[in-house]
Amino acid sequence: GSTTVKAVVLHPETSEILHRRYLRHNARQTETVHDVLQDIFRLFPGETYRTAVCGSGGRTIASLIHAFYIQEVVANSIAVKTFHPRTRVAVELGGQDAKIVFFHYDQATRRLVASDMRMNGSCAGGTGAFIDEVASLLKIPVEEFEAAAARGTHVYDISGRCGVFAKTDIQPLLNQGVSREDIALSSFHAIAKQTIGGLAQGLELRPPIVFEGGPLTFNPTLI
Repeated sequence: GSTTVKAVVLHPETSEILHRRYLRHNARQTETVHDVLQDIFRLFPGETYRTAVCGSGGRTIASLIHAFYIQEVVANSIAVKTFHPRTRVAVELGGQDAKIVFFHYDQATRRLVASDMRMNGSCAGGTGAFIDEVASLLKIPVEEFEAAAARGTHVYDISGRCGVFAKTDIQPLLNQGVSREDIALSSFHAIAKQTIGGLAQGLELRPPIVFEGGPLTFNPTLI
């Protein structure tokens, strides 16, 4: 991905997860993939692997290691349909992109079908990069941002559309003595507004909803 490398080793017959890693690559994407694969080969020596790669930069990585490349929205849709067939909406927030996939159940084929997909543009507003920027501004380690937001009690209006606009909203709040916890909570509220208003663009978010991606995995207050 844009900020992290994830690896999962599955049993070929049972799909049991045998190993998983989640690492920030700090702009060393290829090197981090190499290190992660080396760890896997050490853990499971002598095994034969059927390997697939998806996500930002995935096509290049797949070419380098002679693996299958699967576009991430396609991979995601297949996984949702396989493991969560009642899903109507999948919301995924990544390091620098955000996606919503809408599903409907096709009575004729008796299968879940991806009917619509919305993705953010070139701006990383409302994504993990947005959280990183706000955490840096508040001088809160990003690993502690969720705990700070969970302690917040009041929501202030902050722009979730762009990190630059958010900083313009946040600095006066800091000057007024607003707590960092309330600003962290307000930043999550800004992301939710951006996801619903800017991404869903009027389409209704009907449950069951699947939440995916690092920002939603590690920040239950955001959900």
